[in-house]
Amino acid sequence: MTVRPLRLLGDPVLRTACDLVTTFDAALEALVTDLLDTVQVPGRAGLAANQIGTSLAAFSYNVEGRLGYVLNPRIVETDGEYDGEEACLSVPGVHARRLRAAYARVEGVDLRQRPVAVEGTGELARCLQHETDHLRGELYIDALTGERRRAAMRLLRSRAAIPGPASGGGDRPLV
Repeated sequence: MTVRPLRLLGDPVLRTACDLVTTFDAALEALVTDLLDTVQVPGRAGLAANQIGTSLAAFSYNVEGRLGYVLNPRIVETDGEYDGEEACLSVPGVHARRLRAAYARVEGVDLRQRPVAVEGTGELARCLQHETDHLRGELYIDALTGERRRAAMRLLRSRAAIPGPASGGGDRPLV
């Protein structure tokens, strides 16, 4: 089991759009294994490849008893609205309410280049959207506005002065 260290806010890899996976080999299989191992640490819901320093379009998820991964994911359908708490492993200690679609469907491929689709509502929908955003170099805090953004930025500034573990923290589920 390999749990990889996390990249944190300020690391340029988090702000760079990931490349599509084009080579399906042992190195990619090792990356998927690391993504799955790393997302299974308690308190984690999703993990994009760039959060462990690899700029490939891949993410893993571990939500509501569902564990998996998607390569070259794209959101193909969303519906409704879901306003709830969101956090990020790469922005430890900061959480905010964020409006997302209540339903999301992601399509991509697996290690054998077979089509896969993952769909869900609530927290799984949030996770699918959050991780897909990561692969475009976007963080959930980027879309916050008004008081929600100001509160998150205050939290971020206060946390910057307090050293903490790279694995996130607190008692909130982290995406």
